[in-house]
Amino acid sequence: MPVSYSPPIAPQLGIACFLRPRVSLPSFFEFSLLPSLKASLKEQDLTTPTDIQARAIPQLLKRRSLLAVAETGSGKTLAFVLPMLHHIKELESADCPVADAGRPRGLIIVPTRELGEQVGRVLKGLTHDTRLRVRLAIGGTAKQVARQNVKGDFEILVATPGRLQQILVGRKLRLDDIRMLVMDEADQLLDAGFLPVVTKVVRDCPRETQLVMFSATMPKTLAAVVKDVFGEKPLTIETQGSNKVVRTLRTDNRDVQHGRRIEVLRKVLRENPKVGTLLFANTRAQCDVVAEWLDTEGIPYVKYMGQMDRTERRRNLASFREGEVSLLLTTDLGGRGLDIERVDRVVNVHLPKDVDNYLHRVGRTARAGRKGTVVNLVTQRDNPLLAKLKKREYKPH
Repeated sequence: MPVSYSPPIAPQLGIACFLRPRVSLPSFFEFSLLPSLKASLKEQDLTTPTDIQARAIPQLLKRRSLLAVAETGSGKTLAFVLPMLHHIKELESADCPVADAGRPRGLIIVPTRELGEQVGRVLKGLTHDTRLRVRLAIGGTAKQVARQNVKGDFEILVATPGRLQQILVGRKLRLDDIRMLVMDEADQLLDAGFLPVVTKVVRDCPRETQLVMFSATMPKTLAAVVKDVFGEKPLTIETQGSNKVVRTLRTDNRDVQHGRRIEVLRKVLRENPKVGTLLFANTRAQCDVVAEWLDTEGIPYVKYMGQMDRTERRRNLASFREGEVSLLLTTDLGGRGLDIERVDRVVNVHLPKDVDNYLHRVGRTARAGRKGTVVNLVTQRDNPLLAKLKKREYKPH
């Protein structure tokens, strides 16, 4: 049965979008995807799409450019990966394979190495039967390794902005055959630091390239930038839970009196010492204070911060992911791109000032319909943020 939509005005960007479907979600197998992709989905026991997948995939299969805003953990990666693989494989099956070295047809730009690796894993998990080649050019790898990765024939490139810029300057990569360009975590990619690279990449791609943005949040301040990148107001899909705290998240606010933050943290950690937990602070200095206390208490943990050696950061992340330690101490770097199933609790030792950063942090737990908990250590100065968050609570229609 077809899904019906009504075209209201998106509250965030003031542009046309789709409402929530009025019928139950379809099966992946109702989409006009290639049989090889359906076989891979069946092998991974993926049958029912999430809200954002059910709404974005049909539009992307029609080769429409769009902006999709959906809550963290809602399955955004699969929503753009499946149409990309479908379109590119269709070209190959029509006797039009990639024939030139360093000239891919799909490009996915991500803000961090960790997100790039995760997107790469999703892609490669779906190419066993579809047989397309995926390459990574992401920060944290040696430049010569990244350049080597884009040699030869391949169909899809996943890249971070900095590494992509270096490869383009070195003329090791051509974008004149890109059919689909995806910007994941688009709100971060449209920030001033990345925007020049993103703008150049869009300009270097063919005019008919399908442009796609996915993000968990999209501030109103970026509306003009979005329109400029697309060249017009894009088709926008915004889920009911976007820009809100997910409904499966339990929030536990703990008052901090007289600056006794560590005492409250001690009590929180003693309650569930084995639970996979992300500890968030706003600054490196704040993390150092927490780390010193954890060392004194003899509590095992690992750090994950931008200023660290990349090899150490990667090793620490693997240690936490594999369950060797239960605590990962991080800044807002850990609030983006990490998809670790064992994260059942997020502790904001220091609350961020920005609502979007809060949503990204708590989005590391309660993902894909699972339950999770956020514990906020709250002082009087955090009251303005809590008031804003009250308006972002999930309220089903």
